[in-house]
Amino acid sequence: MNDRNGLAARAARWSARHRALAIGGWVAFVIAATMIGGSTGMQTLSEADYGIGESGEANRALDEGFGTTYSETVLIQSEGLEAADPEFRQMVAQVQRRLQRTASVTAVESPYRDGGAGISPDGTSALVGFELDDGGDPDSAVDELVEPSLATVAALDGAAPQFRIEQFGDGSVEVAVSESFEEDFRRAELTSLPITLIILVLAFGALVAAFVPLLLAATAVAGTIGLLAPLSQIWAVDESIGSVVLLIGLAVGVDYSMFYLRREREERARGLSSEAALEAAAATSGRAVLISGATVMLAMSGMYLAGESTFQSFATGTILVVAVAVIGSLTVLPAVLSKLGDRVNKGRIPFLRRPEERASREPRAWGAVVDAVMRRPKLYGGAAAAVLIVMTIPALGLKMEVPGIDGLPKDLPEIQTYERIQQQFPGDQIPATVAVEGSGAETAEVEAAVRELTAETGAGRLFPGPASVQSSRDGQVVRIDVPIAGDGTDERSRRAVAELRETIIPATVGAVSGAEANVTGLTAGNVDFNDGMAGRVPLVVAFVLAMAFVLLLVTFRSIVIPIKAIVLNLLSVGAAYGLVVWIFQEGHLESLLGFESSGAVASWLPMFLFVVLFGLSMDYHVFILSRVREAWASGMSTERAVASAIKSTAGVVSAAALVMVAVFSIFATLSMLEMKQFGVGLGAAILIDATIVRAFLLPASMKLLGDWNWYLPSWLEWLPERRAPGELPPDPELEATA
Repeated sequence: MNDRNGLAARAARWSARHRALAIGGWVAFVIAATMIGGSTGMQTLSEADYGIGESGEANRALDEGFGTTYSETVLIQSEGLEAADPEFRQMVAQVQRRLQRTASVTAVESPYRDGGAGISPDGTSALVGFELDDGGDPDSAVDELVEPSLATVAALDGAAPQFRIEQFGDGSVEVAVSESFEEDFRRAELTSLPITLIILVLAFGALVAAFVPLLLAATAVAGTIGLLAPLSQIWAVDESIGSVVLLIGLAVGVDYSMFYLRREREERARGLSSEAALEAAAATSGRAVLISGATVMLAMSGMYLAGESTFQSFATGTILVVAVAVIGSLTVLPAVLSKLGDRVNKGRIPFLRRPEERASREPRAWGAVVDAVMRRPKLYGGAAAAVLIVMTIPALGLKMEVPGIDGLPKDLPEIQTYERIQQQFPGDQIPATVAVEGSGAETAEVEAAVRELTAETGAGRLFPGPASVQSSRDGQVVRIDVPIAGDGTDERSRRAVAELRETIIPATVGAVSGAEANVTGLTAGNVDFNDGMAGRVPLVVAFVLAMAFVLLLVTFRSIVIPIKAIVLNLLSVGAAYGLVVWIFQEGHLESLLGFESSGAVASWLPMFLFVVLFGLSMDYHVFILSRVREAWASGMSTERAVASAIKSTAGVVSAAALVMVAVFSIFATLSMLEMKQFGVGLGAAILIDATIVRAFLLPASMKLLGDWNWYLPSWLEWLPERRAPGELPPDPELEATA
């Protein structure tokens, strides 16, 4: 098949001939998508959408029975007074009255109920509990529900200097975290763009050339976020989807543009005309971009198999942004390069080497490294493999948990209030919630069983406080909040949930015919998520590996190339896992990165890291192996082809990797613990892949394998004879200028 008639080459030719239409169409698409997204808004996952297994069933039952409700608490403290003092009681009564008159507030509870259930053991603190109810309006935003009570509590606190009056609860924390997350996202966005531009300027030595990849990546991200908004009205997305799209979009958008632009410059340096150089770049790097994008999207699609809403929304966002970046790289990028011609080198940085010289020279440092590895492949390859294996060892002790209160920024006032509550009322703010659905059951039987359950939990050391009970308006769902021992993620908390599920519920509400009882909450959600993922992870991993194997097998017509690529990628992913566990689970570098270890890694992170890293690392492999195949097909030995390809791609791949590492590292500076883990994991893996793997393991393994790199069993000879990316048929203009 003639690659000059392939999809990438045809798209480039069309775009070059219809520049105004290609560029104008892209701009119109981005503007339209942004306007549509702004008008529709992003629909994020509700509490009922999260969770799998038993906790997921409980969440859905609570949502159906109670709608959007949030449990809130007001902490009242005074240094000079105790809860039994008249003045303290008057303040509590005033708080209750003001809350009862506040919009959205229902079910205000006195701390003096049940013999002082809301009074701390030392008598200096009191908790006034209440609920926030949307009144049956499912479109009510959480901030609209929370703000009236926050304003009431703030006014009370300001008017009574001798008291500390603060609010904490599901809704108030969600609002505070959402605002913090949005601020983090804005900071990451504002920081990542100038850092990326600086790296690109240093890589290309010219301002215009640096702006081209950045503009493509930025517009791809903007267009994707705009497209996600209407899609989210059908399939809601996780609230962090914007950060994920920004990360992946900048990474692949910049990479694809750099690969394309670098090849076009090389062909110009060889003497081809602008048109011929652009066509050669489209037929080589353009097709590599197409295959790289397909590999990344296939890897990301593995998250659909996880059976969990967060992963599924991440899959949608990442697949969409990669698809948009690929389309932009194959259409608007050739049109822009065709329009600019040699003016792409305008704005040259004086103290840097001229762009034309950069395109024709190989980096000396990388050349020396590759030459040394090719001379002694066993030594350098074995040492590199040993380093990665040692780095992987901490990952064997990986512990996962759903991010809870401990992973939130400590400087948030709501979290500081939570810590004060925990000091006075240990375990009271992390209850296990039992959802009892009584359809078909006798109401009296359910009520008696609920009373029995609350009595049972009140008598055990694993349940430090009395349970609270609420019934839905239609009486079909009962919510029982049971305070549990521990911090919500430790062994005591897990034992409490296990006792609830396995002993107490079966003997009480679970024994009522026609009633169904399920347990949710932080601890139950952790247990269910980890149990569910244990069965899903092998399926996701097998799918991603199988898809990558098939795609590389068909592309390079070799059974060795895909196997080797998979092994090398697994080594880099394993090393990144080990680093994340060593830092965040074991608690190293806490002061440097500004966090307190929770003793675990966010449950969603390992699977997400695997699919993202596996997909992104294939960018480098496809790009480098394309150049190896091109050189080998032109008559070079495998050894010379490997050395030539790695040296010729070293500059652009290093710059592309540096962009990724820099952008991902920004997320390690954010306040959310899981975002720090996310940034460190991605940045470390890309750095490992672009240095240890590409500079040592890849050339060493290809040198040792020799011509076996291109081995294809006879029973696979039926695979279509397609030229690999970069493998061009004879070109008259190229021959004339040779």
